Amino acid sequence: MVKETKLYDLLGVSPSAGEAELKKGYRKAALKYHPDKPTGDTEKFKEISEAFEILNDPQKREVYDQYGLEAARNGGPAFSAGGGGPGGMPGGAGGFSGAHAFSQEDAFNIFSQFFGGGSGGGSPFGYGGDDSFGGFSSGGFPGGASGFTSSGFPGGGTRFRTTGGMPGGGMPGGFGSGASSPPPEEETVQVNLPVSLEDLFTGKKKSFKITRKGPGGTPEKQQVDIQLKPGWKAGTKITYKNEGDYNPRTGGRQTMQFIIQEKPHETFKRDGNDLIYTLPLTFKESLLGFSKNIQTIDGRTLPLSRVQPIQPSEKSTYPGQGMPLPKNPTQRGNLIINYKVDYPTSLTDAQKRAISENF
Repeated sequence: MVKETKLYDLLGVSPSAGEAELKKGYRKAALKYHPDKPTGDTEKFKEISEAFEILNDPQKREVYDQYGLEAARNGGPAFSAGGGGPGGMPGGAGGFSGAHAFSQEDAFNIFSQFFGGGSGGGSPFGYGGDDSFGGFSSGGFPGGASGFTSSGFPGGGTRFRTTGGMPGGGMPGGFGSGASSPPPEEETVQVNLPVSLEDLFTGKKKSFKITRKGPGGTPEKQQVDIQLKPGWKAGTKITYKNEGDYNPRTGGRQTMQFIIQEKPHETFKRDGNDLIYTLPLTFKESLLGFSKNIQTIDGRTLPLSRVQPIQPSEKSTYPGQGMPLPKNPTQRGNLIINYKVDYPTSLTDAQKRAISENF
């Protein structure tokens, strides 16, 4: 029989729970009440973390089960001077001293080490966004007073995730070495940035505003300008330090990292520095020839014509009509024309005779 069940209740487990159940309970509760979640509760998060810190330590758990929370916090029950504690626990003037006042920083340290913060694996949270970059907040989690309002990147969808570690050192209660650690680097919030192929061709400047958290959690507006370079490809990263939410634990701001994503194009498909254009042809055009015009990526008109039959797998290559080379924008890749012939699915008797007589 345990003296009280408050800590077990916080983790949603029974007093007989084993290590695996404790970890499962902490994971579920911590993710729900993390301050940067829409369902977050700072005080509840702190209580959950302390509950796990105590119950996950066999010695502290034994003290808690027998004597309650205050005893667990103080390292054991307090007795009068010269007395001896029940069950062989030593007494002394005022009992055990050296109590550790569990802090919000301790809570974040436990969360960080539990989920592997600082290992480069990213946060346990991952969220999809919408066309307005909605939901940017501390740690890269949606919700709160933060959000993107974009003037330069309509459409596409975004995704946020954090990399890097949360502030840490040793975990209280014997989880770490207790040695002081260097100041942690600020978290990096990654944002997928959808960009049109035309903007990547010209190297257009994009400007948009974000709402970020300032000191005290107050929302503040900040304009972010990104100068795209001609020929940039999907996966290119643009990093802005100290532009994200204010971190009260470190006194700094998050690093924002934008990752270029190419928006699908209705006409072209990109292959490295080349652009691929698929030109539909009728069966008749594939045999007798054709004359057509297409628009290039830079808005010019390119005439295409043939007087001889087109082979099914045939391609036409136009050098210097593709995307700029990122390291040398004065040079460009190729424009490759693929032909898609609309072959008939059936033939009339007259058509069969005409083909038979002429081929």
